[in-house]
Amino acid sequence: MKGLEQSKLFYEQCKEKIRIKFPEIFSRMAMGLVGEGSECFGFDDEISVDHDFDKGFCIWLTEEDYERYGAKIQQLYFQLLSGEKTEINSAYGAERRGVLSVGQFYLQKTGGVKGPETVMDWLLVPEYSLAECVNGEVFTDPLGEFTKIRNQLLQGYPEEVRKKKIAARAAKMAQSGQYNYRRCLAHGEDGAARLALDGFVQHTIHMVYLLNNKYCPYYKWMFRGMEQLAILSDIKEELTALLCAPDTEENIQVKMAIIEQIAGRVIEELKRQGLSTEDGDYLESHGFSVMEKITDSDLKSLHIMAGI
Repeated sequence: MKGLEQSKLFYEQCKEKIRIKFPEIFSRMAMGLVGEGSECFGFDDEISVDHDFDKGFCIWLTEEDYERYGAKIQQLYFQLLSGEKTEINSAYGAERRGVLSVGQFYLQKTGGVKGPETVMDWLLVPEYSLAECVNGEVFTDPLGEFTKIRNQLLQGYPEEVRKKKIAARAAKMAQSGQYNYRRCLAHGEDGAARLALDGFVQHTIHMVYLLNNKYCPYYKWMFRGMEQLAILSDIKEELTALLCAPDTEENIQVKMAIIEQIAGRVIEELKRQGLSTEDGDYLESHGFSVMEKITDSDLKSLHIMAGI
């Protein structure tokens, strides 16, 4: 059974006990499993249970209810969870589940109690953190406060912000893959060439998520998450080959060709979405074309590579 299913089953077993103990606020509690952890994304397997994995769920309260009841509900939650947790838990795994206020959850993830509000707020929030706001499932939310913010985030980036991030990724893809990878090899800087290649792959993955207007998850789930995307998800195998194929002389030439093929497909999609009007095959020029379409003065004034 997947972790999300286990969590929902545990919630079903616990909700009546919570209602009996706290009848006066039960109808104001939002509960679900959202946030950090492979189980929230549906990516968990038998290996996932070795640490930071339990059957717990989240309970989100209004600020007023959290101040008045939070500690007492947390105490009950720990009692219900007793015996369910794994033996291995990292420092980073603490406080993933249990009782939080709605504002506290979104403040931790986005820097604002209501989520990002200005374009600069949106630009500064890590993409993986936004992905952690919209994964998993909300089991119940009678007041709708948690879900209201979540639904806004589910719409994806504001278009002006998406354009800025796409422009930055296009420039970074060009610099790392189309330009510096081959130059580093020519200089005999094999380590630097490897870093350039890794940079190209990561910037490309972020670009693919942006072209789908989805948030890129934490790096170890980037590839897995691509399988769920409608646009350019099929380049996952080519990106994997870039990272994993040995750097023989023959493979280096193949990798350079793959980089150009991927850049060409991204350019096609940029044009299809009306984001670029350039005709060349170098992605940086397409990044500048995207920048020209930004109307927000704060975003337009930033360096092309800012915002990633």
